[in-house]
Amino acid sequence: MKRPSHSETPATQFLKANGVAYTEHFYDYVEHGGTTVSSERLGVDEHHVVKTLMMEDDKGAPLVVLMHGDRKVSTKNLARQIGAKRVEPSKPEVAQRHSGYMLGGTSPFGTRKKLPVYLERSVLELDRIWINGGRRGFLVCIPPQEIVRTLAPTLVEVAMDN
Repeated sequence: MKRPSHSETPATQFLKANGVAYTEHFYDYVEHGGTTVSSERLGVDEHHVVKTLMMEDDKGAPLVVLMHGDRKVSTKNLARQIGAKRVEPSKPEVAQRHSGYMLGGTSPFGTRKKLPVYLERSVLELDRIWINGGRRGFLVCIPPQEIVRTLAPTLVEVAMDN
C-alpha cells in the first residue's frame, strides 16, 4: 500500500542526507504488535525486520540496540560486552525524550541526540533489512551495511530466542 509522500521524518531526512537508498513500506500499526505485526502485514520474514530498542546503562546513559525482530536482547550479555554493571529498557517517556520518536515509531536514524548504537552482528549477514522509518506503521528497507556506514555501531552478540 503506497501512501503520499508524507513519509518525511527525521529518519528519512537523515537517510537522504547520507545518500542511503531505501524503499518505503507502510502498514496499519497495532499497539504493542511489534515486529510480528509489521512482518506479517508486509509479508517479510520477522528475522529481517530489525527493531530499534532504547535502553540505558546503570548510570542512566541512553543507548540504542538494533536486534532481529524474532529475537530478544540478553541485557546481561549486553552489559558485559559494553562494560556496564547492567542494562535495561528505557521507560517510554525517557526513550522518547532521548530519541525524539514515539514508542512504536523509533528509528536509529535522525535521533534527537547522537546516541551510541549497538548492532547485533548477525544482522549484517542479511541482504536487506526492514527498520523503522521514524513513524508508527512505517518501515524502510535498506542494506544493513548502511547502518555500519552511517551510524558506526558497535557490533555485539546478545541475541536470545523469543
